[in-house]
Amino acid sequence: MKINNILSVFSPRDVKFFPLLNETAEVLDRAAVLLLELFSSNDKEKRKDLCKRIKEEEIKGDKITGRIFKALNETFITPFDREDISELADQMDDSIDAINRSAQKVLLYSPEILPAATSQLADIINKGATEVRAAVLELTNLKRSDQCVRKHAKEIKNLEEQADIIYEKGIIDLFKAEMRTIELIKLKEIIQELEKSANKINNVGKVLKTIIVKYA
Repeated sequence: MKINNILSVFSPRDVKFFPLLNETAEVLDRAAVLLLELFSSNDKEKRKDLCKRIKEEEIKGDKITGRIFKALNETFITPFDREDISELADQMDDSIDAINRSAQKVLLYSPEILPAATSQLADIINKGATEVRAAVLELTNLKRSDQCVRKHAKEIKNLEEQADIIYEKGIIDLFKAEMRTIELIKLKEIIQELEKSANKINNVGKVLKTIIVKYA
């Protein structure tokens, strides 16, 4: 039996991590909502504002992740193994970073059009972030809510599979379209970045599955 488990019999587990993880999941969710709005807009000025707001969320996410690692260094008894808390925080932070990179590519390249695949992938990312937020909320009482977390993790995986299909079709459609080469390159990179964001959110789902197996 691990020392963490033995000592938990005598000491209450520090629950400060749940609010911090929830905060990160909320940042992820807000960033994903803004991303969907970005890829649903044809207004270039509005896009710039949305990119700025997504960057602000990314900065908030970095700060919360820093607080989580600081708390891990200062806390003896944790509700889950340290590596699981660290990995969950890391993967959520990576997902926020990926969303920000997708947005910044739009700001950097200022594409003339945004093909349907971009808004479809942004919608998948938004739905995945919503599932992550709901799952993380359930971690406070995993013994009773493990089935809910499993359901959310399964849906995250389903969404990632949908993203793969949209990505492949989006790339094929790009090469079929008649457009300038430079514009094709811009859009290809944006679509690829969005697909990476969907994959990052799926990585969060994998961590959630690991936590369920260990503690439910």
